[in-house]
Amino acid sequence: MIVAPSVLSADKSCFRDEVLKVQAAGAEFIHLDVMDGKFVPNTTSLIEYLPLIQDVDIFKDTHIMVMDIRGYAKLYAPYSSLITFHIEASEDVKGDIEYIRSLGCKVGLSIKPATPAEAIEPYLSDLDLVLVMSVEPGKGGQAYLDEANGKIAYLKKRIKERGYNCLVEVDGGINQQTGRLAASYGADVLVAGSYIYGHDDYQERIEALRRL
Repeated sequence: MIVAPSVLSADKSCFRDEVLKVQAAGAEFIHLDVMDGKFVPNTTSLIEYLPLIQDVDIFKDTHIMVMDIRGYAKLYAPYSSLITFHIEASEDVKGDIEYIRSLGCKVGLSIKPATPAEAIEPYLSDLDLVLVMSVEPGKGGQAYLDEANGKIAYLKKRIKERGYNCLVEVDGGINQQTGRLAASYGADVLVAGSYIYGHDDYQERIEALRRL
């Protein structure tokens, strides 16, 4: 299992150290949440912090919860390995995928809890990652929604049947129990914020998820 600690819950006053700590504890990804206050109620910008970790050799998994997909993609591309945008915010999904790829990043596509998995299916061949939100996007600390399980299973089945090289990521309410559940339905990547950050035992918590 790939673990992607979300820096939404990290201590920004020691941002680089927070990233280095989870990397040393076994995290292969770092999850970067960006919000515009329009697509989701909250606003979060990480652009001032990202130069601090530009030289850190960790996969930078950027999740833009925004209406201006291409504007934010261009801004964050220099600091990102992959950029995931929301299907609900896009008027031209294929075009947005191609634009992000033209910036030199891998591409992910996300669905909110109310969006059926079938909506993302036509784009699977063009994607490196699909992100199933197991909470309403926009703030941390919410409880995992069980309706995510069927979506994870559906997308994983379609990806395997067609031989696509596309990871299934799950974000929201992830801890050891819900992570085990998501893994049992086929998740490849688990995003965890408050379960990891704010605790002293990063290594134990990350290892517990990696073993799922």
